[in-house]
Order: sequence, then structure tokens, then C-alpha cells
Amino acid sequence: MMKRTMQVLLAALFLCISCASAFASETTLPEFRNVQLHDPSIIRDDDGVYYIYGSHMAAARSDDLMHWKLFSKDAETGCRLVENVQTEMGEALKYARTTTFWAPDVQRLADGRYYLYYCCCEGSSPLSCMGVAVSDVPEGPYKDLGLFLWSGMEGYDATEYPNVVDPNVFYDRDGKLWMVYGSYSGGIFILEMNEQTGFPKEGQDYGKKLLGGNHSRIEAPYILYSPDTEYYYLFLSFGGLNAADGYNIRVCRSKYPDGPYEDALGQNMIDCKGKAGTFFNDSDYEPYGVKLMGGYGFRALDTDEEQKPTVYCSPGHCSAIYEPDSGMYFLVFHTRFQTRGEYYQVRVHQMFLNEDGWPVVAPERYAGEGDAPVAPNDLTGQYKLIDHERDINLEPHLSSLVSLNEDGTISGDYAGTWMCEDGMNIALTLDGQNAKGVIQICYDMEEEAWTPSFTALTADGAAIWGVHAAHE
Repeated sequence: MMKRTMQVLLAALFLCISCASAFASETTLPEFRNVQLHDPSIIRDDDGVYYIYGSHMAAARSDDLMHWKLFSKDAETGCRLVENVQTEMGEALKYARTTTFWAPDVQRLADGRYYLYYCCCEGSSPLSCMGVAVSDVPEGPYKDLGLFLWSGMEGYDATEYPNVVDPNVFYDRDGKLWMVYGSYSGGIFILEMNEQTGFPKEGQDYGKKLLGGNHSRIEAPYILYSPDTEYYYLFLSFGGLNAADGYNIRVCRSKYPDGPYEDALGQNMIDCKGKAGTFFNDSDYEPYGVKLMGGYGFRALDTDEEQKPTVYCSPGHCSAIYEPDSGMYFLVFHTRFQTRGEYYQVRVHQMFLNEDGWPVVAPERYAGEGDAPVAPNDLTGQYKLIDHERDINLEPHLSSLVSLNEDGTISGDYAGTWMCEDGMNIALTLDGQNAKGVIQICYDMEEEAWTPSFTALTADGAAIWGVHAAHE
């Protein structure tokens, strides 16, 4: 589902065949400045500066999605988003019996000011609350406007009603303001918001349920509208956030901001929940949603210089952004690493829409690459292939090895066929499973080289990634 017309694609292919082939050897190698921030929620201001806001009142900024600078550390030792935050938001901390702030969200509303939606939770129960603060600038300081949602009080049914955390506030295509939120407990809910006040419209209680219930391990909702497909995409994290607990990113879609949302199999996500009487029973809801990524790692080959490649664990709690000027999409998330305990960092990957209108995520982090077609002679060869499957994988999925052959066949650990006529849109059949996606030049972090890679989605909703195993 590329935005360009076929005529433009063919013209671009004609002009770019020679430069795409040379891209791997002649492009300057990128540099990165990483940031440790949990649950990143992204916005972009009018000057083109990106801001991400995370748990513990941490926040960072970047001009290019590659070099991040932390400007607010945490709510106890280095908070710059809110002055005297323990006092300013004291009502929330007292109610939730905590000193910790969980995942926030920032949105610019009709008055031009920035609204920080924050939440606090006791942690071992859904004793939580949510409030909003406001600032004239994205970096703050934010002044508290007060609380508007509470959960976990005496008599509260946590199997049916939400844990009021993980807000995401967004505008729909008609300019109406919404907030989607929720974590574990009774599921994911959505509320209509008043853009003049920043608070929910009256008379909605907790709003409309979209999915979840009976303590399903589902959280971190984030909704992004695509003008290319006219769908609203609801991103979610399934599983537990710790390195060994299987956090993974999923998506479903709807023509309306408040649903109903469906996955690639056409399943209504309102049915995605745990069975009555269960607690964290992953097998009940594991079959739902399009899985974009879980824990993964690319195995080293004998020819690779790096023989101990990075293995990523529990990527999740994502946000997403669409840039109208470039037509590009990005997915922003945190990830842990197999050998580093519970340490985490932010990653940004480019995201595309395949021919069926589903998001597919680049297998490598964004390194400033464009979207020029890949030259025909660069498409073939060996690829490290990761099948993310549709499970809540506690162990990372590691790559296998396949060859995309000149005659359109696939051999190696999978057998099948492939086709890519325009150097961008790719269709594959792997052991009888059809997948559609996008191929591009990306930066292989382990081998420090530019190389072709593809990202595709199977018909039942599992991501397939491939990174070319030969480098210039």
C-alpha cells in the first residue's frame, strides 16, 4: 500500500537502479546517541524537533530520530518536566500509594499549549489514577490541572473495569479528540475528550471497552490514523515487560477511532480477553492481533565479523508517528537485551504499509535511510530470516537462513517463491504461507554496513523479517 502511483515507482526505479546498487558501499555510516527511557510516547513540534516522554517523568529530544538527549531524568532525582513534582502531583501519588509515575502522553490541543497526561499506580494492584498538566512549551515546566480518573477503590471489579494507566490522546480525521488507555485488569478503553479543557467529556464513566478483560496481559494502547488507508491502527503490547516475560508489539485496525477493531484474520478484538476466573492466562488472547515484533536476534554466520550479535528481548510499549510532509511512518519503542538484565533503551524503526494496508516494521533501526527502490541485482542472495510467529514468546526468535534465487524461488531453511517487480513491494510464499511487505536498503547494526532488507506480514498476521547476509 505505497502512496506513490505506479508511474512514479517505475520512474524512480529507472533513475535509482545504479545509485541503489552503490548505496551500500558509498553512503556514510550513521552514528547514534542512545537514550534510556521506558514507554516512549512521541510528538513532533512545529520546528521539526521530536520529543519522547516516558515513565518516571523522563523525557528526551532529537532532531533526527537517531541522536537523543535526555532532558528530564526521573521524578525523584532529576525531573525537569514538572517543578517540585512530588508536591505538584502529590494528590495522585497519595491516592496510588506510590512515588512512581507510569507511562505518560503529551498532546498539543486547540489553545496551542501542550497537555501532559500522567498516571500513577500502586503496582501490585489496579489502585491507579490519571491526571493532566499543561505547559506552553513541550519541555515544560508543566502545571497540574488535576485528576480525572481513578481505579482500584474498594469494591472495584478489576476483571471488568480498567486499570487507569497508559493514556494516549489523539485527534481523529474529523478533528475530534479521544483518549485510549488501560492496562491488564479489565482491558483497554476509549473516551471522548473535550479539547477546550483537556478533560474527558462528562457522562462517560470509563468510556467504551475496545478489548481485554479478566486480567489479560495487554497494555500500552496507542492509536495512529493513516490518511493512506483511512484506517485507525491500535498498537498494543502483549505479555510482560521484563526481559524474560515476552513483551511483544501487536496492532489491529478500524475505520472508526472507537472501533470495532479487527486483526488480519478478521477477529473482533472485543473477544480478545482472558476466560472468566483466569489470571494472566496468555493462551486465551495470544491468537489475537497482528504481531509486529517480539524478542528476536539475527544469528551470526561464519562470514560475519561480529560473532556475538545483539539479541533483543521484550520490545514494547510503543508509540507511532506519521509525517505528512514525507509520507513516512515510524514506530518508537523500548527494548531490553539478552545479556543486560532489565536494562533498556529506545529504538526507532521505519514503518510501512503493505499492499493489504497493514503496518510492517523495518527489521533494523532507522538510520536516515530513504525509500529508493532496491536494484534488481541486489535483491537476490542469502538472507537471515526471522519468523516472529504469533506467540507471546518468552525466548527470542532467532534467524534462519534462506536464499532468494534469480528464478523466483526460495531455498534453504524455508522453501517457496518470491516476487518483487518494482524494487519496493515484495510478495513471498514460505512453506505455503503467503506474506506481503516492503524491501529497502537498511543499515545492519552488527556488520556496520548498508544492505537490502525486507519486512512482510503473513496472511494470518505474523511479521517476517529478512536481512541480506552479504555486505559490501
